[in-house]
Amino acid sequence: MAIAPDIDRAFIRIQEGLVHYRFAGERKADGPLPLYMVHAGPGSSAGIAPLIAEMARNRFVVAPDTLGNGDSVGPAVKNPDLTYYADSVLRVMDALKIDKADYFGTHTGAHIGVELLLTRPDRFRKVIFDGIGIFPDALKQQMLENYAPEIAPDEFGRHFVWAWNFVRDQSLHFPYFLRDPEHRLNNPVPPADVLHKSVTEVLKALTTYHNGYRAVFGHDTKGRLAQIKSTPLLFMASEPDPLHAYLDDAAKLVPGAAKALITRTQGLAGRVKVMQDFYNV
Repeated sequence: MAIAPDIDRAFIRIQEGLVHYRFAGERKADGPLPLYMVHAGPGSSAGIAPLIAEMARNRFVVAPDTLGNGDSVGPAVKNPDLTYYADSVLRVMDALKIDKADYFGTHTGAHIGVELLLTRPDRFRKVIFDGIGIFPDALKQQMLENYAPEIAPDEFGRHFVWAWNFVRDQSLHFPYFLRDPEHRLNNPVPPADVLHKSVTEVLKALTTYHNGYRAVFGHDTKGRLAQIKSTPLLFMASEPDPLHAYLDDAAKLVPGAAKALITRTQGLAGRVKVMQDFYNV
């Protein structure tokens, strides 16, 4: 097996400003199509770095930070929807001179991918949605009201305490703001260094992190998925991820779509194998 390449970082400019991206692997005119990867929120492409490195063993992989997250410029509109985020993906692809790619989106990245498949399916060969949520209407409303409050720097530093608890509680409960036994996840508290990295990402995007969440919670994901007609599509989810509960329902909405549940034991290696087998490059 080829050695996992180092991950490099760069910026590309679109109309909003500079978009930061991670990339790895060799880009060849006669090689496999690039793989375009979109991370979950809150955070950046740093959160999928292990997958970037593994998938880049035999192809070129690019993973931008979505607008308003990581080191990317924020959205140019107030209350951006998923159509806006999808359009920004296409504009980044244009700037990077990527005419067609395979696509991987996890959580928010998966929801963005839905709009990409409905607006420009011709730009993508094979697509994976990892951990997509088909939230009931009542839960979506709860999420809109409670999950992602607008946060600003506080003169007493209370936003630092909020960010730490926000990230930690996401690992312990789903939704994180329902802190009772019924919503307790079967996950341990992440190590302090892991929490620190995630909290740092949230603090970097403190005033814009909420936009992606609200775009997802305001999206008719179920209705939009049912409109997808083409493009080889795999729904994937990992057992520790609470969104794995929606895997079967999501896959049923798209005729011919494949699905895969990655167990705790399979972990990262299991995710990589499923992805490599599906993309078949």
